[in-house]
Amino acid sequence: MQITLNDKTMMLTEGITLGQLLQDLEQDKPGVAVALNQSVVARGQWSEQVLNENDKVTLFHAIAGG
Repeated sequence: MQITLNDKTMMLTEGITLGQLLQDLEQDKPGVAVALNQSVVARGQWSEQVLNENDKVTLFHAIAGG
């Protein structure tokens, strides 16, 4: 199946969860936030959120500053 991750097309296995994708990409770490189809997904839901054809995933990295 095909999804878009930060404006880049990716091919994934059917039934993969958001948590599995982030783990595969080594992005399941503190400071990362995720939007799925323009809605933020709580970290506690990553392992349950199954991705679907044509989903749009956006990764954000928190940046501290002052």
